[in-house]
Amino acid sequence: MTGPADFSKKTGVGVTIGQTALRSKVFLAPMAGVADAPFRTICMRMGCGLSYSEMISAKGLHHNDRKSFKLAELSEPELPASIQIFGSDPFIMAEAAYRLNGMKASFIDINMGCPVPKVAGSGEGCALMLDPELAAKVVREVCKASVKPVTVKIRKGWDDERANAVEIAKIAEQEGAVAIAVHGRTREQFYGGKADWSVIREVKNAVGVAVIGNGDITCPADAGKMFGETGCDAVMIGRAACGDPWIFRRTLKYLDEGVLEGLPLPEERKALAAEHMRMLVEHKKCPESYAVHEMRKHIAWYIKGVPNAARIREKVFRAESCTEVEQILEEAFPC
Repeated sequence: MTGPADFSKKTGVGVTIGQTALRSKVFLAPMAGVADAPFRTICMRMGCGLSYSEMISAKGLHHNDRKSFKLAELSEPELPASIQIFGSDPFIMAEAAYRLNGMKASFIDINMGCPVPKVAGSGEGCALMLDPELAAKVVREVCKASVKPVTVKIRKGWDDERANAVEIAKIAEQEGAVAIAVHGRTREQFYGGKADWSVIREVKNAVGVAVIGNGDITCPADAGKMFGETGCDAVMIGRAACGDPWIFRRTLKYLDEGVLEGLPLPEERKALAAEHMRMLVEHKKCPESYAVHEMRKHIAWYIKGVPNAARIREKVFRAESCTEVEQILEEAFPC
């Protein structure tokens, strides 16, 4: 298996997607309900090369839904970023891309990987992979409407019997996409089981555009293994960044120098969790208690592994103010 000494020159720190130069090859995966603006900003600070908006409904944009447009707003600290849209009507998807032309995003990303029933059950997300002709039309129309480069995120397939990632990737490239992100799981797997990295390698060998590998990167060494085993151009980290945005910094250190940096100190975790919460309050521009409720899941991730985490988490879930949460964090991470 290829080790860091072998692939460090290959991975380097930067990558070019289409004509856009990015500072690193380690990206933050789009995660609905998790990867909001404050979280994206923190990950970019840690060395993330590209962030993604939470997925946005093209129909929502079509109907002038305020929340949908709010999800597409990007601030300077979270750039470069991609806006991810989902839908199955080629012309509504194209309209959405056109209406996003004025946003600060570097890319428009088409979601063909979401497995949740609410999305896939409506023929959107990963369900598009079941209809290659429709998938082609969606990519074609979005590319025609967008002034920004278009990328596509797919899965291995719907299930093992319909594992058509290579076919869909070829179609996406042919219709104008400049990069393909491949999650190595099928829709049937959702987020369980083991990701099949071989399909990422197969897609990389089949297309000429950039390929982004996704699935089962839980630590810096996993990123190195994925680069070595698949030949992908960039990697995408999702759930492993929850409560540990330092993973981007540590992964870059490992890729560039072959050094496995230690986990953040308790004091760092406490300080960043508190800052994250304050950023969320400012971003939401809503009553503090609402933002604190939104922050609960993040705090639960930040305190994962600390002594008495379950009891501390219960306290967090009863808290209504930033001051209360900060006091709980003092208990979780004593000096």
